[in-house]
Amino acid sequence: MFTDLLAALAVVVNGIPQGLLALMFGFAALPTALAFGVGIAGSLYFNSVATISFQAETITLAGTMGKDLSERLSMVFWGALFLLIPSMLGMNEKIVSAIGPVVVNSMMAGVGLMLANVAIDLFSSERWSGSASVAVALVVWFLTKDLARTIIVSVLASTLLYNYLLRCRGMDLDVHVIDGANEKFRFGMVKWDIWRHPRILYGALAMACLNIGANISFGKITGSIAGVGTDIDHLAIYSSLADMASTLFGGAPVESIISGTATAPNPVRSSVMMMAIMAALLLFKLLPTIGRYVHRSSIAGFLLVLGVFVTFSTNMAAAVSLVPDFQGPFGMTPWGMVIGATVFASARWNPFFGLLAGVAVRLAFGI
Repeated sequence: MFTDLLAALAVVVNGIPQGLLALMFGFAALPTALAFGVGIAGSLYFNSVATISFQAETITLAGTMGKDLSERLSMVFWGALFLLIPSMLGMNEKIVSAIGPVVVNSMMAGVGLMLANVAIDLFSSERWSGSASVAVALVVWFLTKDLARTIIVSVLASTLLYNYLLRCRGMDLDVHVIDGANEKFRFGMVKWDIWRHPRILYGALAMACLNIGANISFGKITGSIAGVGTDIDHLAIYSSLADMASTLFGGAPVESIISGTATAPNPVRSSVMMMAIMAALLLFKLLPTIGRYVHRSSIAGFLLVLGVFVTFSTNMAAAVSLVPDFQGPFGMTPWGMVIGATVFASARWNPFFGLLAGVAVRLAFGI
């Protein structure tokens, strides 16, 4: 049990910076504890090793597509509902097969570029800590190829530098204030008439598309590490219910992650421990306390590494590996155009438009 606890604690430490990213987009920490409670129930009910936690991809997509907190919460809530329905019917794998793994992987590659762009914006918000975050993240990543270490070391180093310059040297630096007034259960911020709000509708569809890809990628990887199969529909059910419970009261989205709890002797118990510890941190409002000392630019380094070297590179390689060899002016036959259109539309607009673009090019070429 002690080894299970150690694995759980490591994943909690890894999740804290991504939780801070959620706070910076206006999501509240306290009601997010509900999501982890749903995750515990789902993991135990389905005996699932797949852990849900703060996930930078989903937080960033909601944060950038929604112009205010109400839109962001609505996108996550309705996207979760859109995904819940086919999941309860056992249709997730069939949807992915119909779309095609090339398009799904290309969509995730486009999301990686979106993350990288957000990382540049965060870097620009405060150059001192942003520079330290990016530099340390790149060094740690190239030395270790370990994303968890990259997150922890880069955020810690840039935070120490920022607080030294601000508090000890008295430099005039940008100060990001976490609004403590958000830390309560607030019902009524989700918009129900989404047909009147096209931005929310497109955002919700984009969230659903992203989470289909994330559940397939991250859920199956966690299962393979644990040496068991992962039922994607079961994972999508409790991750969707978790999102709905959280955002209904102003909380952040939580999704499937690649979790170190899969390496524990009892991966289900370790996963439950991790989610319980994270829920306790949120209930006692410790995450906003940490956020007072961490500038948003401190997250730029790991977000850049996650976007470029993890999400984009791995999914792009996977998409290219699934298509025929290079031929003619279209790159890898017309499949090259499918990949290019999907990546571009996903990165420029959102994953839903990316899937539409990829499927449209497939249909145009009859492939």
